[in-house]
Amino acid sequence: MSILIWTTTPWTIPGNRAISFSPRISYGLYEVTRAENDFGPQAGQKYIIADKLADSCGERAKVTLERRHDVSSDTLSDITCAHPLKGFGGGYDFDVPLLAGDHVTDEDGTGFVHTAPGHGREDYDIWMAKALFLKTVRNIDTTIPFTVDAHGTFTSDAPGFEGKRVITDKGKKGDANDAVIKALIEANALFARGRLNHQYPHSWRSKKPVIFRNTPQWFVYMDRDIGGAGDTLRKRALDAIDEVRWVPPAGRNRIHGMISDRPDWVMSRQRAWGVPITVFRNVNPDSEHEGELLPGSHPDFKAQSDELVRRIGDAFEAAGADAWFADGARERFLGGLVDNPDDWEQVGDILDVWFDSGSTHAFVLEEEHNGGKWHLKWTASLYLEGTDQHRGWFHSSLLEACGTRGHAPYEAVLTHGFVLAEDGHKMSKSLGNIVTPQQIMEQNGADILRLWVMSSDYAEDLRIGPEILKTNVDAYRKLRNTLRFLLGNLNGFEESERVEPADMPELERLMLHHLAELDEVVREGYQAFDFRRIFSRLFNFATLDLSAFYFDIRKDALYCDPASGIVRRSCRTVLDQIFSCLTAWLAPMISFTMEEAWQARFGEDAGSVHLRQFPDGLGVWRDDALAAKWQKVRTIRRVVTGALEIERAEKRIGSSLEAAPDVYVSDAGLLAAMDGVDLAEISITSQARLIEGDAPAGAFTLDDVAGVAVVPGRAEGNKCQRSWKILAEVGSDPEFPDLSPRDAAAVREFDRTAI
Repeated sequence: MSILIWTTTPWTIPGNRAISFSPRISYGLYEVTRAENDFGPQAGQKYIIADKLADSCGERAKVTLERRHDVSSDTLSDITCAHPLKGFGGGYDFDVPLLAGDHVTDEDGTGFVHTAPGHGREDYDIWMAKALFLKTVRNIDTTIPFTVDAHGTFTSDAPGFEGKRVITDKGKKGDANDAVIKALIEANALFARGRLNHQYPHSWRSKKPVIFRNTPQWFVYMDRDIGGAGDTLRKRALDAIDEVRWVPPAGRNRIHGMISDRPDWVMSRQRAWGVPITVFRNVNPDSEHEGELLPGSHPDFKAQSDELVRRIGDAFEAAGADAWFADGARERFLGGLVDNPDDWEQVGDILDVWFDSGSTHAFVLEEEHNGGKWHLKWTASLYLEGTDQHRGWFHSSLLEACGTRGHAPYEAVLTHGFVLAEDGHKMSKSLGNIVTPQQIMEQNGADILRLWVMSSDYAEDLRIGPEILKTNVDAYRKLRNTLRFLLGNLNGFEESERVEPADMPELERLMLHHLAELDEVVREGYQAFDFRRIFSRLFNFATLDLSAFYFDIRKDALYCDPASGIVRRSCRTVLDQIFSCLTAWLAPMISFTMEEAWQARFGEDAGSVHLRQFPDGLGVWRDDALAAKWQKVRTIRRVVTGALEIERAEKRIGSSLEAAPDVYVSDAGLLAAMDGVDLAEISITSQARLIEGDAPAGAFTLDDVAGVAVVPGRAEGNKCQRSWKILAEVGSDPEFPDLSPRDAAAVREFDRTAI
């Protein structure tokens, strides 16, 4: 009688140590009554098979099977089998137990699973779960054989097959499968064979097939008590997570779930490249220190461990990590340190690459490692990387720091999405849709790249491409033009010109109020890493509040008012404050442009803009009542501007200075807001009349502004050749017949100061 097993990987049969079955499956004893095959089962032979799969098994072997009786789970548990290769190559003379396992199904195969604990995860798990029982009750050797080495070659643990290859050096199928199948046929232990398309695991790098091998590894235990009272690495890490600020907050739940559920950390890799695990292990069975490590924590080897660490460090500094694998390495490192270097096995495993990255905090932030030359502190203020690093760098750094220092190595962690092509697809060389940072910087400069980052929602995946960058280039150009206006109109500004806010016109005090508002937004935004919000508010301020409103209105005063005039001096004072704030607030975003602007105004001797702090004390400029009033003023101005745009489009006027609109305001609140405001000045017209009441039929209105209507008209008078305003009083000063009185006074003052 035999147990019928099924496998898609015959090369694993030499590693078989058990057969798994399921108590949920119905099994029966079947006898071969007729055989039409060239090898294998013959009439009279009996097999235990899952009832549901007996017919398909008979068809594959070209035999007729008849069921004789039931086989219970209890019966199966008591059965011990001989290995199908017993005696082959002088090996396999051991008992093969049957083990109940939840992973066994009757969907395909025979209802029994060939179990090789050296090759499969489920095989390993069920073997280890039953190991104590098998060893103590059934006296079965539970040592896991290592039948295949790191090169895919059978070892001496696979007697009769030594040297056969599962996979060749070129990633092709070797001769191991055929050799095992031939041996099974010779032993009359092969029931049937066939071909199928098998979804086999492949390396994502080389695209070559890979095989699974359970091998001895180095672990960091997650749940072993470190300091007593349940102080485990897992507990330390979970506690540390709650002390860290996660941006966005969902990052906390992501890494918390990973730490909660993760198994022990496998530190070793069997690779031909990487940083080695630089330890020696005592393998002398007659030594009381068998299994001890060097370097290690055993007090008997403290001096040797310290010296060995020094030797390894010197060797790596001189020759790199390859020094560990050089000829004579054991004598080089252990010579004179231990009585017999041959008692110590040199570990050849490679360290998990995440351990390398996770240790950066120790070497970058701590003064004893960096010599204090970078003036950094442990812990780091911020770790910043993509969302995948919850499983990578953030993860390994957290475990290392908690294990060695009891605390996370960072105070905050910011995660961002991945960069995609403009159409939302993943960037790929084969698709030719890769946009590199170098390309962007070569074509547009580094600040365009920085501006794209700052204006994007980094919590989601970020798209980039030529069209998207055009938007950033346009935004950058507008910001640069704002700075050019500031620089041009601040030329020669001196402290003697400065005006106190209380003495300024309302429009200047409004701009200071906006700076106070922005100060709160900027500080809160940087604190929250909400760069997109900061950029949006600053960009809107620069383009809407400054370029399209304040600068537009104050160009006349800046260019035409006397230098001593209170409006011009107030405006220059405000421009100075705006320049100071914008260059500080935007410096972290478009750093090169802000440095250029700062030094363009003050020179290279003024130091770097990046050594400045944000301006303080701006809150005293806040005036919400004034802002509410001017919001109404700007509403009226918007209606006037809309009316003038139609006049220009119809060619009835060219410049807005040719206009003299009548503005009708029936809304009491809007009308009150105009108290003390020069309507012509804010409308940038030569003349304007504010009229209380309803407008005549046909007046221009906006649907979203009730109570305001505009009747356009042309300005009357002569054109001032300096301000271009059309005024009746132009020419009233006989000394300057082409100028308005204001411009004539300004010219006289200029002439006096020039002398």
